[in-house]
Amino acid sequence: MGEEKTPVIIINDFATDTSELIRYAVNSASFALDTASYYPGVRAETPSGYLQEIVRVIVPLLGKVYSVPRGRKLRRNASYSLVATPPEELQIPQRIPHFDSNSKYFFAMTHYLNEGEFGGTGLFRHKPTGFENVSDNRLQEYFHAVEAFAAAHGDPPAEYIRESSDQYERYMSIDYQPNRLVAYPGSLLHSGLISPERDVNADPAAGRLTCNSFVHFQ
Repeated sequence: MGEEKTPVIIINDFATDTSELIRYAVNSASFALDTASYYPGVRAETPSGYLQEIVRVIVPLLGKVYSVPRGRKLRRNASYSLVATPPEELQIPQRIPHFDSNSKYFFAMTHYLNEGEFGGTGLFRHKPTGFENVSDNRLQEYFHAVEAFAAAHGDPPAEYIRESSDQYERYMSIDYQPNRLVAYPGSLLHSGLISPERDVNADPAAGRLTCNSFVHFQ
């Protein structure tokens, strides 16, 4: 994807059946505001078997596609996610694309669950630097450029970024499709393409329910 040709894995019909995973989210999961990150909504633990399956199926694929060296220690976690923050309440970092980690072998996965016409995922290029990935050696330059842009132009508007802006160019969008899993390096600048009317809903039975997983080869 993009000028940096970052591999992105897209698997349609990932799970044999998502009904039990959705049923667990609706009937058993305890959703709460995510205070550990800038995720604009609520999250809950997934059933333990889900993460086991992610590791079984995805880890070998990540190793192959991204040439992960053998013998590294594996850390992983997964959670249900629901966008729940109105645009006017977004913090500044939530109004622009983000990256999940600048570690080379950190990967993020989004598994779309509920049926519905929800927003997908956008991939963005930072115009001032040209960066599509914020790797460790780019981190300082990227943050300095973001701060300089804000000083010159002010804070981004209180809205979810869905299209290109003066600072970011959306070069790819991956559509929401129930039971589609998308995996990508944590350094990739991206954002959920969130429509407030359609996607901001904390009800696991009706909202933009996803499972978000992270795998780090340390």
